[in-house]
Amino acid sequence: MWSLLKTGLKTTSRCIELTRLEAWNLPGIPDVLACNEDGCFSFLELKVRHGKKVKLSAHQVAWLSRHGHSNTFIVVRGPSLAINVYLGGASVDLAMGDADAVEALETFSEEPYDWEAFWRLTAPRLQV
Repeated sequence: MWSLLKTGLKTTSRCIELTRLEAWNLPGIPDVLACNEDGCFSFLELKVRHGKKVKLSAHQVAWLSRHGHSNTFIVVRGPSLAINVYLGGASVDLAMGDADAVEALETFSEEPYDWEAFWRLTAPRLQV
């Protein structure tokens, strides 16, 4: 997923800095920190789904739930290669149940993906 995001960023007009987080001392923190042109941060938890559930650890669910009101997203690529974007607050439902029963904010179903729309959703600009 990381390489897919980086490739998608190259095809957009946006100037977003991505940082891969490897926080072994803070379990549960999302995989990617995105900083957009306005200096606004977003967190992205990246998952590849093989079955009905999205495999999130208890630490990830706790972190995503606690910060679910912010620019925190769960980005899931499923078996059909569609990319679903969920709010971080949906982590409990995704981890406990059938991911198909949880409504995604947006689904990007066809390659090439609409990366402009993806970054508008996950790294929104300030409204002035």
